Amino acid sequence: MKVKLVSFGILCALLLVPTVAFAESNVGYAITTGRIWSTVDALMGLLNAILAGLSLSRSIRRSGNRGRNGAIISLVVALVVIVYALIHMTMFTGNFGTGDGRAAAVIAIMTGITSMVLAGITLTRSRRAG
Repeated sequence: MKVKLVSFGILCALLLVPTVAFAESNVGYAITTGRIWSTVDALMGLLNAILAGLSLSRSIRRSGNRGRNGAIISLVVALVVIVYALIHMTMFTGNFGTGDGRAAAVIAIMTGITSMVLAGITLTRSRRAG
């Protein structure tokens, strides 16, 4: 068991060496406004997906409104996150890896869609019970 763990650690270290070497040679890396904007949007989408998951777990309980309020808030925030990410992708037209934050905007769109699906499941469960 320990031999497998040590060999896995060595493999991970060997895989990280080219990454670290490339990061050291690339001096021009900076946090741009596009990266900040899209990272904030991706974090909002992630928090929204967590909120939608919590409202889905509340829909299983028999008390209260069965997570309906959290699902409605999650739907609204998901729409805001998706629109915000789409605006970001239209304003910053660079490709991936140029510092415009397109990858985080794509992640924000995916987390927004995920939270919309979870909130939709919560709303359908609360309608059936009520």
